[in-house]
Amino acid sequence: MSKLATISPETEPFVSQPTETTIIPIKGSPVDVHHSSGSVIISNEHFQELLSRIGNLTRTQSGIANPGALGLGAFALTTFMLSVFNAGSYLISDKLEPVVLPVALFYGGLAQFLAGMWEFKLNNTFGATAFTSYGAFWMSFAGYVHFILPQIKEVGNAKKATGLFLLAWFIFTIIMNVAASRTSKFLFIVFSALNITFLLLIIGNLAGITLFINIGGWFGIITAFIAWYGCAAIVINSTFKKSLLPLGVSA
Repeated sequence: MSKLATISPETEPFVSQPTETTIIPIKGSPVDVHHSSGSVIISNEHFQELLSRIGNLTRTQSGIANPGALGLGAFALTTFMLSVFNAGSYLISDKLEPVVLPVALFYGGLAQFLAGMWEFKLNNTFGATAFTSYGAFWMSFAGYVHFILPQIKEVGNAKKATGLFLLAWFIFTIIMNVAASRTSKFLFIVFSALNITFLLLIIGNLAGITLFINIGGWFGIITAFIAWYGCAAIVINSTFKKSLLPLGVSA
C-alpha cells in the first residue's frame, strides 16, 4: 500500500516526501465533493506543480516595481536641462550645452528606454511605447548633436534639419496625446505641454526665429516640472501606500 501525506487545517503546511498521492481534506465545505471522507486526492506530481504555480504567481505580482517613476524622472530631468539652454543665453551660456549630451544618453535615453522595457513586462502598451520611444529620442538626439550636427553646420541649413527632426517627433507625440486622453489627466496634460514645446521649437528652427525657440524652451521647462510631478506622485504614493498626489487616472 502506498504511503499518504495528509494536510489538515490543524497542522503546519509542508511539502510531502515523494509518494504516489496526497490527500487534501475539505472540512465543512459547502461544495458537494464526490470523494471519500470529504477529501480531494491528487498525485504528488500535480500537488508540487500546484505549489509551483502559486509561487510563480506571487513572484509575478510582487517581483517588479512601477517603472513609470523612473521613466518620468528621466524624461523630466533631461527635458529640463535642454530647455534651460533653449530658453535663452541670458539664463546660461550656450557654450555649455554639451553638458546635456551625457545626461541625454544615459538617463533620458538608456534609463527611460529600460523603463519602457519593464512596462512591456507589465503589459502596459501605452507606457512601453512612450518610454521606449522617448528614451530612443534622447539617445538619437545625443548622437545627432555630437556626430551629425557639426557636419551639417559646415554646409548650412542646420536649423532646418533640426526642425525636421523635431517635426517627426511632434507627429508621434500627437498620437500619444490622443491615447493619453483615455489614460489619465496627468498624462494628457504632460503630452499637451510637450506638443506645444515641440511646435514652438519646430517653428523657431524652420523659420529661423530665435524668439520661438526661447519660448519653446520655457514651455519645455514647464513640461519638465509636470513630468517631475508625475514621478514624485508615483514614488510618494507608493512609499506612503496612499494617494497623496493625485494623477487623475481614468476609469
